[in-house]
Amino acid sequence: MSRDSSSRTLVLLTGGTGGAKLVLGFHEETAPEDLVVVCNTADDSVVHGLHVSPDVDTIVYTLAGLIDPAKGWGIHDDTFAVLEQIQRLGGETWFHLGDRDIATHLTRTRLLTEGQPLSRVTAALCQALGVKSTVLPMSDQRVETRLSTSAGELSFQEYFVKARWQPEVLSLRYRGIETCGPSPGLLEAIHGAALVVVCPSNPATSIGPILAVPGVRAALRETPAKVAAVSPMVQGRSFSGPAHKLMATLGVEASVTGLAAAYRDFVDVLVIDTEDRGLQPAIEQLGVDARATSIRMDTLDDKKRLARELLQFSV
Repeated sequence: MSRDSSSRTLVLLTGGTGGAKLVLGFHEETAPEDLVVVCNTADDSVVHGLHVSPDVDTIVYTLAGLIDPAKGWGIHDDTFAVLEQIQRLGGETWFHLGDRDIATHLTRTRLLTEGQPLSRVTAALCQALGVKSTVLPMSDQRVETRLSTSAGELSFQEYFVKARWQPEVLSLRYRGIETCGPSPGLLEAIHGAALVVVCPSNPATSIGPILAVPGVRAALRETPAKVAAVSPMVQGRSFSGPAHKLMATLGVEASVTGLAAAYRDFVDVLVIDTEDRGLQPAIEQLGVDARATSIRMDTLDDKKRLARELLQFSV
């Protein structure tokens, strides 16, 4: 099938902090209206009665220019008076919510309670915050990553934030994935894209749930667009977090070669760091084109440069 050369849509599949860096690079290098950002929602949690969508919020805050650049999540210069009062009243405060951040969750929870689907709620938040790109939750239905660990069964946030990803993970599953469906417009965006990019997010708990949504992986295989993925690791270690540990839980080798094997059915190009250049032949033996460049995104210039290099695949 030949690609529609008139399409300018760029579809980005992403989790939170790591993927948000590349999303920002694309936002700065393209027309924001051309971006469709598909976010993992299997990390969503109910905190103090509020529906929190950590990955969606990180992307929305990034595109709105509100993100706290030091933490990579939350709102810059936010205050924590509500959290301090919750602690004073004896409540749990391990999940940090800033005061302005809480306003987002209050609004989301109210709109969801009124019967609006998560995709429409997300669009309303984007409009209110001046975000011109399309931000899509992977599904309007509830999906939750559940981890069986040495400390018992945990949600992802309990494992990652509360337990600081210290317990041994024995297995994981995406509860509700079988009965969910993709957000409206998601599959159409993939089919009509000029380029699809899998951002450098955790393959097990950020990208994995998106790929498991019925119809998404098939759409990635069938799209006429080139599909590129950026490795979230260098020399078998993730930039941050437990991605390399959790890949092994899924039976995937914690390396760029293992990543290529896991994505080989739909990815055309895997972008790896120059430090992993020696693994290019092994990746290409799997039928995946491998390109080596610097994938570290410490500055805005780094993010923009990597986005520009990826945009070349859409030409």
